[in-house]
Amino acid sequence: MVFSPDGQTIASAGADMIRLWDAATGREILTLTGHSDKVNSVSFSPDGQTIASAGADMIRLWDAATGREILTLTGHSDKVNSVSFSPDGNTLASGSDDGTVLLWEFEPTLVE
Repeated sequence: MVFSPDGQTIASAGADMIRLWDAATGREILTLTGHSDKVNSVSFSPDGQTIASAGADMIRLWDAATGREILTLTGHSDKVNSVSFSPDGNTLASGSDDGTVLLWEFEPTLVE
């Protein structure tokens, strides 16, 4: 379980989904589905706009506002146990039962 950077949303992982909760009321906001197996870890990007989830199958990135899947990352050869964004949000670290830590780099985008 993890809080969004602004503290208003909680993301919880389990089974094959991620649930987003309103931190003030405890009401469920969204359910994110797409993993085929247990979700082991979730992480908000520093700006709160993206959620990364680590599952037994792969890493998925989600739009935190809509719950839409943005990107799927594969590269580990065993279940992924953890994900965490760098402070600038341009890198995601993932750790796996395959004994590796992978760093995923993202291009910053400018909003005009």
